[in-house]
Amino acid sequence: MVAAVAAGLMVSSAADTGFAATAPDAAAVEQVVSGFAGKAGYPGIAVAITKGDQVLYTGGYGHDSAGAAVTATTPMPVASVSKSFTALAVMRLAEAGKVTLDAPVRDYLPDFRIADPRGARITVRELLNQTSGITDGTFPEKSLPQPASPAAAVTRARDATLAAEPGTKHYYTNTNYHLAARLVEVVTGEPFADYMRRDVFEPIGMRATTTINQTPRDLPDNLRKGYIYAYGMSIPATEPIRFVNGSDGVITTADDMAQWLILQNSGGLAANGTRLVSAASVAAMHTSSDPRWTYGMGWDTDLKGRVHHNGIWFTYTSDELLLPGGYGIAVIGNSGIGLGNEGVAALTDELATLVAGGEPQTGAPVRLIVDLLLAALTLLSAFLGVRNLRHTRDWAARLAPRPSWRLALRLTPRVVPLALLITLPDLLGRIVGGGRDMTFLQLCYYSVPLVAWSAVATVMNIGVLTVRVVALIRARRSVEAPPVPDGSARLATG
Repeated sequence: MVAAVAAGLMVSSAADTGFAATAPDAAAVEQVVSGFAGKAGYPGIAVAITKGDQVLYTGGYGHDSAGAAVTATTPMPVASVSKSFTALAVMRLAEAGKVTLDAPVRDYLPDFRIADPRGARITVRELLNQTSGITDGTFPEKSLPQPASPAAAVTRARDATLAAEPGTKHYYTNTNYHLAARLVEVVTGEPFADYMRRDVFEPIGMRATTTINQTPRDLPDNLRKGYIYAYGMSIPATEPIRFVNGSDGVITTADDMAQWLILQNSGGLAANGTRLVSAASVAAMHTSSDPRWTYGMGWDTDLKGRVHHNGIWFTYTSDELLLPGGYGIAVIGNSGIGLGNEGVAALTDELATLVAGGEPQTGAPVRLIVDLLLAALTLLSAFLGVRNLRHTRDWAARLAPRPSWRLALRLTPRVVPLALLITLPDLLGRIVGGGRDMTFLQLCYYSVPLVAWSAVATVMNIGVLTVRVVALIRARRSVEAPPVPDGSARLATG
């Protein structure tokens, strides 16, 4: 059940903006959330909905991997939604006169060096709006050894090169925000997590929120494992080893996210009256500074012109959305992304429709359908492989007389599944992830069925290839070998 923890049903004054006259009640939210959870395979989901400086709704649905109910106070990671927190921390320092956004990063991080000399020109703003020129392609941060701290992340970045001149193109990469976290540390003289707790989280009432350096090493004891999904089953899994601070290290609750949404929709003013940054700084974070891209600083603009940011771990996903009329929605789910599921942004959209007075559409369980199709392909690959192995002798006897080059051409496609399996992390990162880096282990988290199909197809095809080559050699030897005379022939010619 969804546990509604809110200040009742708030009357909306935004009727002229196309939004509902009253906030959705708990039953309506529960119906939308449970419908999404059922189709997308999410065991547990937490939700916060706000308007202006009021909390309309916070609550949880389902359970965590220990079997406990997910509530408005259940700690959950918000993944890359963390970037909006890091951006605000830097903006606070900028307003205090301690950081100049258009100054080179090296002014604040003397140790910052990359392999490309153009890196000396990267500014603080270019880190925050993801236009430094560093990409997952020029610096595959997930595939490299993972640092233990922001300082170590700066050292690791020395091997980075640039895909473009700083400030000319937008490339989303976690590395920019790893560097921003270290910048906060150096400027403030204290660990990033301590600064965030004292100067960002606690002042606005986010007392259950923290940020960590590395998964799974630094995960709080009260944070339960998230899930991966395969063939209709949700499987508890430990998040892979990754450095996350600054980019996706914030762990929070639905109650705390409600306070964050209020701050964003109130021009930097918290519900308790604390001002963290000016309205101008909030607007700057929400808005792209260049028409060539939509990303501001820690926030993006979607195709409908709404301000948002999603978050993806391999075992959790999240989304935050700011709507016209002062509405805010945050969603955190305890299952990772995969084929047929790109996170909880679809649920955020459904809740936005509900808030606007519309009828959300649950839709088909695409995630399950994709996995069942992959399961069918896996079984088909196994069946075809076994059938080909059983007919190897007949195949070899029939084709042995053909030229070797023709046989080689015929057998070469058998190595295609192996090549696909080896390159699959890179292909998925480019095709589905927009150029993001991914390791083979992380691919297994992303889609067990896809890896299983690729592995079965590889094993069966390499097996068929090996057995057929051996069978061809034997068949040719039997054809080319001279007949052995029997005893009567030797006697007749003796």
